[in-house]
Amino acid sequence: MKITKILNNNAVIVIDDQQEKIAIGAGIAFHKKKNDIVNVHKIEKLFVMKENKKLQQLLNRIPEEHFTISEEVITYAEDYIGTKLNEHIHVALTDHLSFAIERATEGIHLKNKLLHEIKILYKPEFEIGLWAIKHIKEKLSVEMPVDEAAFIALHIHTMKLQGGDLRQTVRHTTIVRDMVQTIKSYLNIEVEEDDISYQRLITHLRFALTRMNHYELHTMDEEMLGMIKKKFPLSYSCATEIAKNLSKVHGVDLPDEELGYITLHIERLRKK
Repeated sequence: MKITKILNNNAVIVIDDQQEKIAIGAGIAFHKKKNDIVNVHKIEKLFVMKENKKLQQLLNRIPEEHFTISEEVITYAEDYIGTKLNEHIHVALTDHLSFAIERATEGIHLKNKLLHEIKILYKPEFEIGLWAIKHIKEKLSVEMPVDEAAFIALHIHTMKLQGGDLRQTVRHTTIVRDMVQTIKSYLNIEVEEDDISYQRLITHLRFALTRMNHYELHTMDEEMLGMIKKKFPLSYSCATEIAKNLSKVHGVDLPDEELGYITLHIERLRKK
């Protein structure tokens, strides 16, 4: 396995099976130069990457330790969730973390308005984010806010093979936040984020949006829906307010059947 380009001390481009690949490992390029043979025992990751030019550009403008930290987070994430992440994570997360570390070093901390929703909707990914900011503190002595754990969680989620698009994920999470805010304002209530009823509501709203994207809807007969309207008028009225705002602000139309299920969740939360 011959080196064709050294990216940094821990990453090189090699030719393997007549294919250009990126090899990553601690000190893999130490005292090495182009055309040298790689010590295979030092290779921790080896993969083909369509975006290797982007990665090269990125590594030319960020501190090497930022790349190392990012790879450690990726390795931890893949072990934690038990699946490989999309190769784009090596560019996307490295770029994000490097910029975030720079901001934190300068005392600039961005608030994540979707923090509470992300903690519930993407719990495993958020746990990875918490580990990451702790790891960064231990390695670089840079203190990062819990908001950053949520940003990292979104990157991890969207880089899972079934994770989806980051923009779509942020949009859905924003919509869920707006729906919850409508409930709180309409009913004039406060909710605790660790309450099981609240967590069930958040999860249901997310999957409701996902089902609509895939044209999969809950089925609820008219008789059952009529009973729910009659038995829980305030919660159903709140659900219709959610639907009205959702259509107006986000251009998403909820079917009547979905309003019935949302009503049940709102009622449970209201009683709590």
